[in-house]
Amino acid sequence: MTIRAEQETGERGVGPAPREYLTFTLGNEEYGMDILKVQEIRGYDAVTRIANAPEFLKGVINLRGVIVPIVDMRIKFNLGTPTYDEFTVVIIMNVLGRVVGMVVDGVSDVVTLAAEQIRPAPELGAGLDTRYITGLGTQNGQMLILVDIEQLMGSDEMQLIDSAA
Repeated sequence: MTIRAEQETGERGVGPAPREYLTFTLGNEEYGMDILKVQEIRGYDAVTRIANAPEFLKGVINLRGVIVPIVDMRIKFNLGTPTYDEFTVVIIMNVLGRVVGMVVDGVSDVVTLAAEQIRPAPELGAGLDTRYITGLGTQNGQMLILVDIEQLMGSDEMQLIDSAA
């Protein structure tokens, strides 16, 4: 087996290769998203508000000539009243062919998780929507909620891709 094939399939062809996740905090929880979707990380700046936009869509910014919608995930996930301070961060992502910004409480780290460190998202019944959760990662005894950011940002309820286009 070639080195390249080992890198694509994991060690000695057993299971998928480990993946890297950018970890961020929302409230008291730690989340992770595919690092390959991240374009850059910036501090929170003022945004231009858009009339009749959903509350979680804070507005837009001009990022080097690209108009970028900014979504506050703390509002989207009903995590209380958000505060904007020096720790508030915007993760600029490439999602579904669009550039989108996501406001979070803070960015923690980049972690590498092997397949055996990721468990499937639990089935919690109809009362809780888990379709955006790809799994639960564990590292050093800490639980990490892994989010499918494309599924979330492209969802009908976000109205982000169509309304921002």
